[in-house]
Amino acid sequence: MIRLGVNIDHVATLREARDGNEPDPVWAAAQAELGGADGITIHLREDRRHIQDRDLRILKETVTVKLNLEIACEAEVCEIALSTRPDQVCLVPEKRQEITTEGGLDVAGALASVTSLCERFAAAGIDVSLFIDPDEEQIVAAAKSGAQSVELHTGGYATASGADQAELDRLIQASKLVREAGLILHAGHGLNYQNVGPVAAIDEMQELNIGHSIIARSVFIGLEKAVRQMKELISTGLPPTRRF
Repeated sequence: MIRLGVNIDHVATLREARDGNEPDPVWAAAQAELGGADGITIHLREDRRHIQDRDLRILKETVTVKLNLEIACEAEVCEIALSTRPDQVCLVPEKRQEITTEGGLDVAGALASVTSLCERFAAAGIDVSLFIDPDEEQIVAAAKSGAQSVELHTGGYATASGADQAELDRLIQASKLVREAGLILHAGHGLNYQNVGPVAAIDEMQELNIGHSIIARSVFIGLEKAVRQMKELISTGLPPTRRF
């Protein structure tokens, strides 16, 4: 069965909009777990625009499912990850001016440094996933890096107009290459209740990480129910039993 990692960054985004204490992403993680989340994903950005160091520390102590920490390949956040020891780190590209992550990590162009980080995390008992575009060169490089898994960037598929078979086919072909390379297959970015089905149906898909769409729906129906509906979608491929 495909695991669902729920990204709770945007609960923290709402909190930071008023520079206050609520809503607390720690509470959001608990609600997501009640809804059936198999993992909690957070992105500790260098600019701390949403998730804060305090959130990571508390979530490490309270999350009972997999804790997946997204970070850039930068010394400060890597050292924080090594000292906190989440279950997994997912290395992602990061630009200060971007609204959200705009593309995959260039593993091929930075293979030596990525491999070095993978070795350090492995020595600390932390699994590594690499967030990459569905591109053969990047998949080959990921396999050489020592990472355990890759998360294929589904943004191109998610933003394509209509049902773009070409973008879906690209993901399907890349997923095949990932499996042949001996890597664990994850995917995420821009997936929602309308477009997740075909990605969830890809052979040997192990995990989907979804955030914004679930948090947006939770405004109307609550986070526990929003997570449960997404779990229903990815496990059955059928529409959720109840809409908004």
